[in-house]
Amino acid sequence: MDKLQQLQDMISECDNIVFFGGAGVSTESGISDFRSVDGLYHQQYDYPPETILSHTFYRRNPEEFYRFYRNKMLCLDAEPNAAHKKLAELEAAGKLKAVVTQNIDGLHQKAGSKKVLELHGSVLRNYCERCGKFFDAEYILNSEGVPKCDDCGGSIKPDVVLYEEGLDQRTITESIEVISAADMLIIGGTSLVVYPAAGLVDYYRGNKLVLINKSVTSMDSKADLVISDSIGKVFRQIVV
Repeated sequence: MDKLQQLQDMISECDNIVFFGGAGVSTESGISDFRSVDGLYHQQYDYPPETILSHTFYRRNPEEFYRFYRNKMLCLDAEPNAAHKKLAELEAAGKLKAVVTQNIDGLHQKAGSKKVLELHGSVLRNYCERCGKFFDAEYILNSEGVPKCDDCGGSIKPDVVLYEEGLDQRTITESIEVISAADMLIIGGTSLVVYPAAGLVDYYRGNKLVLINKSVTSMDSKADLVISDSIGKVFRQIVV
C-alpha cells in the first residue's frame, strides 16, 4: 500500500485527530522557515535573528527589534495554503479536535480552524505593557520606531514568545491534554528541534503517529508512518 493511501485510511477511521505543526506548514504561504536553507537564519543582519528575537535584545534595543520584526515577522498578506485549509475541513467534519502550532502567523484561524493552540503566541495580538490595551498587527506595521499606546503612551509588545521567555502554561497544559487523548497524531512541517514545544509530542500514547516533513526528524524511528514531502502537497490529496 502506498503511503498516501495509508494516511487516507488512518484519517478515515479516526475521529480524534490532533495536528502538531511548525514553520514548514506556512512556507508554502510565503512565510520564511527559520531553519531551512533559504530561511531567516541564512540571511545577513547586524545580529542573528535568534539574538534579535530574544527578550534581552527586545529590552535593550527595542528600535532594532521592531525594525527586524516589521520587515520579517509581519507577513500580513500571506494566505492559508492547502494544509491550513484541509485541517479546517477535517475539524469541520468532526475528525480533527485541535491544531497545536509553533507558528505565530494566524493562518490556521484565517483558514477557518477554531481550536488552535498557539505555543509561541501570535503576531496578530499586541498589548500595551503599561495599561494592557490590545492592538492589532496593522497598528504595529503602520507605526514607527517602538509602537506606543494611543491611550497611555506605554510601549506595545507583541504577544509572541521570544527566546528566553517561557511558554504560556495554560496553552501547554491544554496541548498535553489533547495530544494525550488523541487516537491519531499528525506531525507536520517541523524538524522537532525547538523545545519545550517539540517535547509535547512525547505525550502521545496511540498507535497512529504520522510524520510529514521534508527533512528527517528525531521522531522518524518512532512514527507509524513517515512521509518525506511538503505538507501542502500531501494534504491536497486527502479526501475529507
